Amino acid sequence: MAETPTLSRSASTVLLLTAAVFLIVGVQLISYIATIVAVSLILAMLAYPATKALRSRGLPEVAAVGVVAVIAFLAVLLVCYLVFFSFESLISGLPLYQQVLTIRISEILAVFERFGVSTGSISPGSIDLQGFARILSSSAISLADLLLYLFFIAVTTLFMLLEVPRVPGRIRKVTGIRSESVEAFSRMSRFLIDFVIVRTEANLVHGFLFGAFLWVMGVHSAVLWGVLTFLLSYIPYIGLIIAALPAIFFAWLQFGLWGAVAVIAAVVVLNALVENPIFAHFASRRFDIPALVVVLSVIFWGWILGVAGMIFAVPLTLIVLSVIQSSDDWAWVNTILGVDHLFAGEQAPPIESRVGDAPPAR
Repeated sequence: MAETPTLSRSASTVLLLTAAVFLIVGVQLISYIATIVAVSLILAMLAYPATKALRSRGLPEVAAVGVVAVIAFLAVLLVCYLVFFSFESLISGLPLYQQVLTIRISEILAVFERFGVSTGSISPGSIDLQGFARILSSSAISLADLLLYLFFIAVTTLFMLLEVPRVPGRIRKVTGIRSESVEAFSRMSRFLIDFVIVRTEANLVHGFLFGAFLWVMGVHSAVLWGVLTFLLSYIPYIGLIIAALPAIFFAWLQFGLWGAVAVIAAVVVLNALVENPIFAHFASRRFDIPALVVVLSVIFWGWILGVAGMIFAVPLTLIVLSVIQSSDDWAWVNTILGVDHLFAGEQAPPIESRVGDAPPAR
């Protein structure tokens, strides 16, 4: 009789894991809808503090959401215009950059030949920028699909903002009168919102400073690379590297080796500046997540939702971990992963005791 609860719990664990596998496969099959919901949820987290502040000043709920929606729409419209203008300018200048690239490759091949290094079939004209641009254009989403995609995200985010104030009451209906359950949900929600806002503020500073540096330096399409830095900075560890590569490439084309070195130095300095004092200033505490959890989350969400999943991998993982933390039967998973302190209001354990951990996730 004493073994029955253990067997029952084991069977329940197996069933839940099986259900999780089927859920993951199902989400991947409906990745288009899942991406819209996930992105809308993150955007709603960003916009909710603003709507709450407006409501506290006496503005009706619908009016507060409408004001935030209009401001967000104008901001997105401005960014899209700047990106489109920069991209069009970049495409129109590709023939000139193709000529410069041929000269740069010729210089590199000359250096190799001087040291007796065989270059094989590589020739100055072996890299075709216009052909590469055509491949990107053919694989990119069409303008109509992009507008429809953004429309669905905007509508879903709008209705999420309208529903947020009613969620605590619904949780009380589900959990009864247990105030500790509502408080736990409220604490985890505040943590998630804080993380998304802090990460966005740091990314905004990073993208602005990097774009401004490139603009002062004279690198082509500096605004485009700044926006790209802002977006890809959400991807931990590799996002900044991916965002910096096009800027380094065009700096090399325009100014040679020293231009590329200057951009690389700027990336290193800005990364050290933004990810330490500035990020720490925005954050009330460090969001210390083990590196393994971060890397696996990027791989997992990238596999399910594509690029959008990689960009919002950490916030989405925190949402899943919050759900796990709310369950008494599954809270031990967060303890094993080393993230339980995030939701319990505790400070992270000392660095000395966390053997093998990398720096805090961005």
